[in-house]
Amino acid sequence: MGKKSRQTKQKELLEEELNKFSTLFTAEDLLEKAQKRDHKLGIATVYRFLKELRQEHLCHTYQCSGKTIYSRESTHHCHFHCQKCGKEEHFSVENLDFLQKKVPGEICHFQIDAEGICHNCLQKEKTQ
Repeated sequence: MGKKSRQTKQKELLEEELNKFSTLFTAEDLLEKAQKRDHKLGIATVYRFLKELRQEHLCHTYQCSGKTIYSRESTHHCHFHCQKCGKEEHFSVENLDFLQKKVPGEICHFQIDAEGICHNCLQKEKTQ
């Protein structure tokens, strides 16, 4: 945590639990793990803790299914949403060279939300 932030027992606990995540997580996921050790801990404390981390660039946020998700790693989060059936799938983009050339700075992390028609729906259209 930064110099201005007071290090409390709750923050220490949250930091310890946060370091156990190897994947994306929600504030509720972090709260659930931390409450196993301190049942008095509340969601507002978790949100304040995560906000401080974001401000210090120690945590990254993404949107997924209407929820904010977090990661300690600078990564990416991509979705494809089918306009016909509503199915949403995650996909990966490994190379950002095409985008980095257009951005007037350095990309830390990114999220892409693409919409279209999935393969299953396209196949159904062809057989009708």
